[in-house]
This record gives sequence, C-alpha cells and structure tokens, in this order.
Amino acid sequence: MDAPLQVDVLMHFREQWRPSSTGRLIQRAVVRARRHVFRKEVPMVREDVALQGRDLWVLHPRGEPLDTITAEEQPAPDRLQVLLLDGSWGETRKMVALTEGWGRLVNLPLTGESRYWLRAQQGEGRHSTAEALMGLYQSLGLGAQATQLRLHLELQVYASLQARGQNDTAAEYLESSPIRTAFPEFLERLHQRRPNELSLRHRFSAHS
Repeated sequence: MDAPLQVDVLMHFREQWRPSSTGRLIQRAVVRARRHVFRKEVPMVREDVALQGRDLWVLHPRGEPLDTITAEEQPAPDRLQVLLLDGSWGETRKMVALTEGWGRLVNLPLTGESRYWLRAQQGEGRHSTAEALMGLYQSLGLGAQATQLRLHLELQVYASLQARGQNDTAAEYLESSPIRTAFPEFLERLHQRRPNELSLRHRFSAHS
C-alpha cells in the first residue's frame, strides 16, 4: 500500500514483542514505513527520525487538534512525515517527552468505537496506532489508503481472535467487518478445520 505520506513508528521496546502490535502491522502494510525502537537508556535525537524536505508531525492526544490547523498551514502529503507513537498510554507519555521539539505535536480526534478488539480499551476515544493512521489518511484525503489499512487491521484482529479460541467474539466481529466481502476465499480457508494429529495417530494405531 503506497501513499505520498511518509510514515514512521516510534515503538516502545516492550511493544515489539507483543503479537497484537499494530505498529508492526503498519510496517508490513505501508510502503516505506519505518520503525524505530524506543529505549529510555538509549538516547535518540531528531536527526535519527526526521527526513529532510518534510514537515514532521508527531501524533498524540496532548497535541493541538488537527481541525484547528488551517489548510494553509497543512503541508501536502508528499511534504509531510508523520511519527506515530506505539505503546501503552503510559509508555507513549515518555515518548512524547523524548520527541518534544522534533516537530508539530498534533492531536487527531478519533470518534466512534475502536475496532481493535485485541486489547481492552481504557476509555472513550482511545484507538490503536493503526486506527490513528487511518484517521490521518482520511483527514488528508487519502481514502483509498485508509480503506486498505482498515482491511489489514480487521484481518489481523479477526485471525487473532480465532487463534485465541474466542470463536463467539470472532463471529461477532466478522458480522460487521468489511473483510467478509473483501477476502471471502481467504476466510473460507481460515475456517477449514485441520485434522487433529493426535486423533489420526490413535486411528492409525487402532487399525494396525
């Protein structure tokens, strides 16, 4: 999935080991997306992340609301670099302190229920890192990129719920998900039950 917007993810070092990380999903799904690992004991500077020729935005709820930034102030997508902070809410607060002065701190108000059912939401308006990027895509007029990223996210959530054995929750999730029509053949393969290897061994032993 390509877009003129440059996407970077600053990921807390603990987040890189969490299978449900959407920061890792962004790195897989978005062309040229880069990941940087945050460790408090390893200093980082702006030059480690910021690219020449682009305005850097750091997304975080403490920033100025995007809808208060005038059209004249907003750079074109091909002149914009966005830095997403990936971690728990407490972890991202530490990363905000690190990135102070790196660029424009921007708050992207997200409305509606989060579709990220893999972790308990901690309050209204709290969404995953991938959902924040989807919201920014929409705000910048990059609707096709937002749609494609949503498909990647919803497929990850649904497959993860299935893998956890949360079949009822997975079925409820799928009922309102666009992946039902986007990936029917993949979902059919995903739903096919694989024969139990141990059961097959018992059957073979009984007939030998």
